Amino acid sequence: MSMEWMLSEVVAKMKGFGKIVFVLTLSFFTGCVNLSGSKENKKTVYISGYAQGTTYSIQYVDSAQRDFAFSIDSLLMRFDSSLSIYKPFSIISQINQTDTCVTTDSLFLYCFKRAKQIWQKTNGAFDPTVAPLINAYGFGFKNIDNVTDQLLDSLRQYVGFEKVKLLNDSIIIKPKNVMLDFNALAQGYSVDVVGDFLHKKGIDNYLVEIGGELRASGKTEKGEYWRVGIEKPIENNTNHDLSAVVSLKNNALATSGNYRKFYEKNGVRYAHTINPKTGKPVIREILSATVIAKQCIDADAYATAFMVLGVDSSLSVIEKNNLDAILIYEKNGKISHFISKEIAKDVEWLE
Repeated sequence: MSMEWMLSEVVAKMKGFGKIVFVLTLSFFTGCVNLSGSKENKKTVYISGYAQGTTYSIQYVDSAQRDFAFSIDSLLMRFDSSLSIYKPFSIISQINQTDTCVTTDSLFLYCFKRAKQIWQKTNGAFDPTVAPLINAYGFGFKNIDNVTDQLLDSLRQYVGFEKVKLLNDSIIIKPKNVMLDFNALAQGYSVDVVGDFLHKKGIDNYLVEIGGELRASGKTEKGEYWRVGIEKPIENNTNHDLSAVVSLKNNALATSGNYRKFYEKNGVRYAHTINPKTGKPVIREILSATVIAKQCIDADAYATAFMVLGVDSSLSVIEKNNLDAILIYEKNGKISHFISKEIAKDVEWLE
C-alpha cells in the first residue's frame, strides 16, 4: 500500500461523562501495518487497527523495521480483560456485578489509584462512580424529561468515589449498586501502556494514538517533533478546521469537547456532561479542554474533569497542580481561550 501525506481524522466515540474527543493528527497514515521500507521512508513503521470500540494508529521509528502489531493487540486485549465495562468477565465488570470482595490486577490497581488521586485533586469533579446518573438520562439525554429531583436523590446515594475502598492493595470493596466506570481515563492509560511497551523494546521515537488520546516520544524520522491539530470547537465543522497545532515534546495529549453534544432548554445550553455532586447536566461553558501531561492517563482524566468544573474552577485546578492546558470557552456570548504559559511556545494558534 502506498503512503500519502494527508490529514487523518481521529474521532473517539462518546465515553463516560458525555465525553467526546476531537483531535487531528498531522502524520503519514496507512490503513494497515507498513513494513515495506519505501524510498520515501526507510525507518518508520505504521500500525493501525481497532480496539476498545474505536480505532488506533501507531507509528514509530525503528531501523530494524520490527512489527509489534501482534504484541500490541495482545496488550490491548489484556487491558480490556481488566478495565472494559463492555466485557462481562473483566475485573471491573466482576466488581460491578457484586458487593463482595474482588481481587484486582496491576492494570486495574494503577488505574484505580490514579483515579482516586485526580478525584481528590478536582474536588470530586472527576468521579468514576457517576454511571447510575448517566444511565438515568440515557444516551443523548433522551430520558431527560423523566429525570426528576426525586429520582436524582435516589440515585446520588450510589455516586461518590469515597464509597469504594481498596483493601490490602489488591481487593476492592464497595456497596451494592455502586458502579465503577474508568472510561474517562482508561483509554488514556492504554496509550501509556503501549508507549511503555515500545520504550521497553528500545523505541524512543513514536506517536501512539488510541481513540484520539495521544502520547509522543522523541521525534519523527525527519527530526521534527510530533505535531497534533486541535479541531475548532464549532458546530457543523465539516471541513475540520483547526484552532491550534501543538508540538508534542515527550508528552501526552487528550481533548474533551462539549461543542457537538448539547441540548437547549429555556434559552440555556446544557452540555452532555453530568455534575456528580448535583446529578444534573452542567451549563455549557467550556467548549474544548485539552490537557498536555507526561502521562496520557492524567491528560485524559483532567480534560474530562474540566468539562464539569467550568472555566474558573478549571483554572484554579490548573494553577494548583501545575498543569498544562488549552481551554476554549464561551463567556458572555464570546469565544475566548486560555493557554498555559509553559506550553505557549509549542502551540501555534490558528484563529
